[in-house]
Amino acid sequence: MPEYFATVARGLETLAAAELQRLGAEQVTPDFCGVGFQGDRRLLYRTNLWARIPSHILQVVTRFPCANAEQLYQGIQTVDWSEYLRPNRTFAVNATGKTPALNHSHFTALQVKNAIVDGQQDRFGERSSIDITEPDLRINIHLHDDHCTLTLDSSGTSLHRRGYRPAMGKAPLKETLAAALIHLSAWTPDLAFFDPLCGSGTLPLEAALIGLNIAPGSFRDRFGFETWLDFDLDLWNQLLEESEAGERDSLQAFIGGSDRDPDIVEQARANAHFSSLDSHLSFACRELADVEAPADRGVVICNPPYGTRMGDRQELGQFYKLLGDVLKQRFKGWKAYVLSGNKELAMFIGLKSSKRMPVNNGSLACQLLEYELY
Repeated sequence: MPEYFATVARGLETLAAAELQRLGAEQVTPDFCGVGFQGDRRLLYRTNLWARIPSHILQVVTRFPCANAEQLYQGIQTVDWSEYLRPNRTFAVNATGKTPALNHSHFTALQVKNAIVDGQQDRFGERSSIDITEPDLRINIHLHDDHCTLTLDSSGTSLHRRGYRPAMGKAPLKETLAAALIHLSAWTPDLAFFDPLCGSGTLPLEAALIGLNIAPGSFRDRFGFETWLDFDLDLWNQLLEESEAGERDSLQAFIGGSDRDPDIVEQARANAHFSSLDSHLSFACRELADVEAPADRGVVICNPPYGTRMGDRQELGQFYKLLGDVLKQRFKGWKAYVLSGNKELAMFIGLKSSKRMPVNNGSLACQLLEYELY
């Protein structure tokens, strides 16, 4: 059975493994910044369409010993590339990891490219061209402990690029991270969902996709596997039809957000409109001090500034204190989750957290703080 590897943000491996199991993956094994699993071609397409947390779904082609450039070249040439690439198709190579003898990713990628095109020249008398922006085949090389893992990227561009969000604020959350935060909160669609610092709307948008059972990949123009030689268009169309048939007509509870910046709120509304979610979501221009709970119970998730982009610490300390006051006074009966990238500022919230979950936002180590608002 084909072997795959889903790349995920550090710290989300267990969460992504559980999601892949729900989608039907077998032999699921969490690893560093990813999850190994097995399945058929249907599962490969399905995980790209439905997985909310992974960034890329890679198909494993081979593994081989690779202590130096010669072993890398020879290992790549043992692959029958005619199964994956013809001279009239384009490709690109991405290299990660290193060995003592192969410690420059650009050189590693170049060696792989040379091995592939030299083989094509010998066999066909012509070779594929390189296209780093939209190749027909994305090849990934990962070096570790004098071994090479060769994979093909079935996703193409990162899966966090859902395709529904043309407008973005200054420091947007990646959609994959937003989905992970919602899963960590254990929010269910029968509960209200609210983000009082919603920016361009990523958290409410992701919650709405879950609440309406809309596949997060349904907005994308293309996936990497669509230009593979073995692409099964009938199977792919069947999966798209099944996903569309399973969508819900309406939400069970309120989902929305607010922000103080009218331009940012317009971005959130534009994103909701672009994804045909505008009739389901509510976005309001409102100062944090004026925010009211939209229902008796629900889940609040927000991502306040960490102090690296906005204002000075003292001003932000007051902002965090206000956030804590608003949650405590107006959201009784709710659970609140604050993504904190600054422990010092988080103390100003003035509430005792019931749980602290480590989460990475890009390269920044953060914590998702849980507050039970009795």
